[in-house]
Amino acid sequence: MSSGAVLAPSVSRNTAPAPRNLAPWHRPIIRGVSGKPFASSADLAEKTATLEELADGVYAYTAEGDPNVGCIVGTDAVLAIEARATPLMAERWIDVIRTFTDLPFGDLVLTHYHAVRVLGASAFKARRIVAHRATAEWIEERGAEDWASEQGRMPRLFAGAETIPGLTRPTHTFDEAMLIDLGNRVVELRWLGRGHTAGDLVAWLANERICFAGDLVEARAAPYMGDAHIAEWRGATLDAVASLGAEQLVGGRGPVVRGAAVEQAIGDTRAFLSAVLDGTRAVKEAGGTPAEAYRSTRAELEPRYGAFPIFEHTMPFNVQRAWDELDRIDHPRIWTVERDRAVWEALTA
Repeated sequence: MSSGAVLAPSVSRNTAPAPRNLAPWHRPIIRGVSGKPFASSADLAEKTATLEELADGVYAYTAEGDPNVGCIVGTDAVLAIEARATPLMAERWIDVIRTFTDLPFGDLVLTHYHAVRVLGASAFKARRIVAHRATAEWIEERGAEDWASEQGRMPRLFAGAETIPGLTRPTHTFDEAMLIDLGNRVVELRWLGRGHTAGDLVAWLANERICFAGDLVEARAAPYMGDAHIAEWRGATLDAVASLGAEQLVGGRGPVVRGAAVEQAIGDTRAFLSAVLDGTRAVKEAGGTPAEAYRSTRAELEPRYGAFPIFEHTMPFNVQRAWDELDRIDHPRIWTVERDRAVWEALTA
């Protein structure tokens, strides 16, 4: 864990021009040879957001399958969970927070690195930005590429992209666990194993039995596996999430779940991961191709998950990562704008 004086948020201003200018397919509704709209480029309708108070001063803000955010109000400061894709998008969430507290932001917690969740960080003016050490390493390795990739895949969520000052970098990192004392409660940040990425953390409120699980768990939304360690995620990591015994869980996407629905969300996530990995393995061992694996796994999952947010978006990238993992590529390959389109066309054609 980093120590010493509290630092100002570190946001790089020495990056390349905003990815919106890098390639023509960052425009909405891109169709390739398959005729299927690329990723979420056709998802242009605004979603209805819901604010829920899970316990005194503990809030979740969900929006029909868009990335979830949350916050916890302490004695002297607010801990925010996730930053959204742009400062403009973050300001919309901050405006909601200002309806119930005027306290400054002490900590901004990033559950992992994907551009759609972190590039709005500068809007919070938080004293610290906290993430797992592997997330910090991920940003240095592939932050700019992920920014370009995700803006091309999900243009609606990058409204106000011109307000992004650069890559968001954590000021404080940890390996296994970190405690944040808010004065009125202690928030536990825990790394439970590799999963959606190598550096996913959960924010755990032990007394209230509330878990902010990030994208380790999705509730009525399709998991994204493009940067995942799938076998570990569906096994030991989800086992560790389940062992917390959460009574309320905020996943990366979808509604807040409570009681028996927590177990169901974890089970649905595990079943989805298993269907993709095992289905891809079956095709691969039979001498098939990634495109065949995509078609067969999509057909298997569609009846149960087809109506879930980002199902169509995720499936080609999920199958390609599963194929790579079965090829013993442990460290996920970097997604670039060019690779996104190449995989999409190869698998969906």
